[in-house]
Amino acid sequence: MRTGFLFIIIFILSSCSQKKQKEIPVAEIPAAVEKKPGADFSKTKMKAEEALEFCTSRKFNTDFCILIYMSLHSGINRFFVWDFKTNSISKQYLVGHGCGSNSWSKDDSKSNPGFSNEDVSHLSSLGKYKLEGRGYSDWGIHIKYLMHGLEDTNSNALKRFIVFHSWDKMSDKETFPEGSPEGWGCPTVSNNAMKEIDPMIQKSGKPVLMWIYN
Repeated sequence: MRTGFLFIIIFILSSCSQKKQKEIPVAEIPAAVEKKPGADFSKTKMKAEEALEFCTSRKFNTDFCILIYMSLHSGINRFFVWDFKTNSISKQYLVGHGCGSNSWSKDDSKSNPGFSNEDVSHLSSLGKYKLEGRGYSDWGIHIKYLMHGLEDTNSNALKRFIVFHSWDKMSDKETFPEGSPEGWGCPTVSNNAMKEIDPMIQKSGKPVLMWIYN
């Protein structure tokens, strides 16, 4: 009799415990939140110092240059207009990179882009570029700048039709944890960003340096 009574008590306690576990709402379980990475401006400043030396020696524009820090997540600003006179960032925007073998216009490589100088790789190329040659683009606000690759890592830019242009799909604001849409290798900015950058390049009177680094 005592054994049977204990069995009944254990059965009731076990049932109550299972019922309490089932009553825990799923919504109360905290979801993992991806932390927004911070931008390391110390590396950007070092690049800017090198850029000024380069621009001075090559007779490029020494008022400003464009620095694109591809190690940063594509959903945060990583396109920097660097003002040489104030030694600081004057403007910053989102910028897209190449999708490679991933889906066009998605953000599959938002935190780990690949790079290549090969034709049909659909990847962006690292290195210094001379922005010179304004023309018509089928994308965005229909303005593009030719990107003359100055290093072994980007020497095929013109051959690959890699140009600087805007894209309707690009956002004016940071999209993290989502990334920016990826194209076929061109550094792309929002239409409003290009409306601000275009006059600066036009008025420069000299080639403008764009440096894409990782």
